[in-house]
Amino acid sequence: MQKLITWADSHRELWLDCVRIYLGLGLFARGLLLITGDTSTRYFVDLMHHGGHSWLATGPLMHYVMLAHFVGGAMLAAGFLTRIAALVQMPVLAGAVFLIHRKDGLLSPDQSLEFSALVLFLLGIIFLSGAGKLSPDHVTFGVGNKSVPDHAPVPQI
Repeated sequence: MQKLITWADSHRELWLDCVRIYLGLGLFARGLLLITGDTSTRYFVDLMHHGGHSWLATGPLMHYVMLAHFVGGAMLAAGFLTRIAALVQMPVLAGAVFLIHRKDGLLSPDQSLEFSALVLFLLGIIFLSGAGKLSPDHVTFGVGNKSVPDHAPVPQI
């Protein structure tokens, strides 16, 4: 067990890549479901009406959410323009947390508020940290998750 923990500690930057890829695939799948599924579209429209939005706002918002999840999710999973992809998703999830699912409250049977808040939190982490070493962003631009050497001084608070 100690060898596994030592290996995991020495590869910390890869764990954030795993979270980014998993989150990107999940958002991509949600976008694909919204684009291709008639039931999903009706569900989205019902959610918008549940949140008190007019039918006029529903169409443009639905298309933004579809594209943000589909394209942004694929970009997150691939690690391409990662910070932009996370930023494009954040208004969608903020709307889900603060406008749509807030009325359901915590600990509801479908846990939509908790899940949306978790995804919003993870998008914020990815936006701040950027792409990891397993990404075109890191290779092309040299940006993203930079490891701090173990011998670096710890800042005093």
